[in-house]
Formats: sequence, structure tokens, C-alpha cells
Amino acid sequence: MDHSTSLSQHINAAPDKVWAVISDIPGSAATLSGIDSVQMLSDGPYGVGTRWKETRTMMGRQETVEMWVSQTDPPRSTTVKAVQGGADYTTRFTLEERDGGTELTLSFGAEILKPSLLSKIAMALFGKIGMSMTRKALAKDLAEIAAKAESL
Repeated sequence: MDHSTSLSQHINAAPDKVWAVISDIPGSAATLSGIDSVQMLSDGPYGVGTRWKETRTMMGRQETVEMWVSQTDPPRSTTVKAVQGGADYTTRFTLEERDGGTELTLSFGAEILKPSLLSKIAMALFGKIGMSMTRKALAKDLAEIAAKAESL
């Protein structure tokens, strides 16, 4: 059972400036209003294997998720993974130079691992609502990434 969405945002900044924002994990709580806090679990620059715990409040509930970089091709793309509550989450950022700035595309997917009958029913009933809320949060993240990159 796979649920995914993709959004794009044109940013009036060069790809290297956008990359600087999306790869600044320690500073992401200051950039993104949806993130309450970040706890780094690895040292060194952003790259494959970088790990952190990210705390967000969604639907009035605070949740902390361990995340890691699974792929990176600076400043063109990066993929971040997380496994939480029986689901495998993948977030991919793709940056393309366009119209004097950057087209930033964020693709998000959630795959239920070992779906049970109950989880299938829950996703059928609430999956669209959950993805709608997720899209809204991701669109806000993109707008805030754009604002930060454009201010650099």
C-alpha cells in the first residue's frame, strides 16, 4: 500500500543557495516552522548516512522520528528516509536550474510495511485526509525553504 505526493516551488535563488538550506539539518528547526526541534545523531557534513531525530507537531500531536540521508547528488538531489509506526517514508528533493532560479520538487511517499487488515481499512478511510494534511505541511515547508534561500 503506497501513498505519495509531489509538489514544486520556484525559488528566486541559485541551486547552491537552495541546497545550502535543505542540507542544513541543524538549522532546519529555525527555517521550518513545522519542526519543533532537531537532534543530530551523526557528525560531519551533510551526506549519505547523516542521521538526526526530528520532532514535529502534526494534528496537535508531537512526534519524534529518526531520519537519515540515503542518497545525495549535490546540488541536484537528495533522498531522506524514515521508518516509523510500521511505515517506510521517503522524501526526495530535486533541484533544477530554471528561469534564473531553482525549481525545487519535493516528492514524498509512505509505504505501509506488512499491512494488516486494520491498517488497510484505516488507510482506506483516513489515507486521503492524512495525505491532504501532509501536502499542506510540505507546501508550507517548500515556501519557507524558498524564503530562506531567497534571503541568502
